[in-house]
Amino acid sequence: MNSMFFLHRLKWAGLLLVANAGLLLYLSLGDLKPASIWDWTDIAGEGGSALLVLLWLALMLKGRPSGRVTNLLFVGLSCLFLSLWMDTLDEFVALPEAWTWDHWLESAPMPIGFILLTVGIYHWHREQLAINAQMINRERHFREHRQFDKVTPLAGAGYLRSQLAVALPQAEESQQPLSLVIVDLDDFNQINARYGHQEGDRVLQLVCQQMLLNLRRHDLLCRLAGDRFAVLLPNTLEAQAQVLAQELSQSIAHLACKSSVQGERIVLTATAVALMARHDDAESLLKRSNLALAHAKQTLQRKRA
Repeated sequence: MNSMFFLHRLKWAGLLLVANAGLLLYLSLGDLKPASIWDWTDIAGEGGSALLVLLWLALMLKGRPSGRVTNLLFVGLSCLFLSLWMDTLDEFVALPEAWTWDHWLESAPMPIGFILLTVGIYHWHREQLAINAQMINRERHFREHRQFDKVTPLAGAGYLRSQLAVALPQAEESQQPLSLVIVDLDDFNQINARYGHQEGDRVLQLVCQQMLLNLRRHDLLCRLAGDRFAVLLPNTLEAQAQVLAQELSQSIAHLACKSSVQGERIVLTATAVALMARHDDAESLLKRSNLALAHAKQTLQRKRA
């Protein structure tokens, strides 16, 4: 739970700041109602609903990485919470009847929250469909080839080479672009050394799931070896593949990965390169991509130095 507050500390701080600002506003401008006229039914209903929404927020942030969908869900739920929170404050503090702005504070966030929450759930649903499609695709390949990695639910290097051997001639014959993205986790050996190989395997599985969310149905993600992955991209120009490579690298950097023992955040970064096939066979394309990756890592090291 501590890691959750650390990873999303700005979101929590902002929400608590707005909630406390509303409390101070009511207390400074209104008068406390005597306990004898408190409506315990409204207090329980509105206050209890606000606490439940706050619990939903905590559970959502604990289980999701940072990103657009998480932000939509967070802002939507925050609007619902603030609307219920202001309704609850109204049961304890009496404001002058001539003032109407408090009704806006109590009512306006609610429809905004529902709209944002609906958009967030829609995109979350699309994430799940993408994962399911990739899993269906994986099962089909598994039944046909059985060349899959033992740690992640991905095909291995041998299967990638066999697919390249088929896809490269087809792409050249049909004059369609075919690109390859290589993703390599930076300093992954330090994770194995610090947390153990079992925890390292779990991190690889999380990274695999995160990358699947950013791929199309017909893209093929494979694990080359160790901490290195490859994505085969049919009908994709090099510029488009480079954009995807950057998106994959950023998604890994924003992954809310926590150690299973102590709950501390495991910081991940990745180097990704993209190349388009140019009269290559499988081995020459992989060789070119490995050279490009080595050059990118050297450039990164020089910048850090």
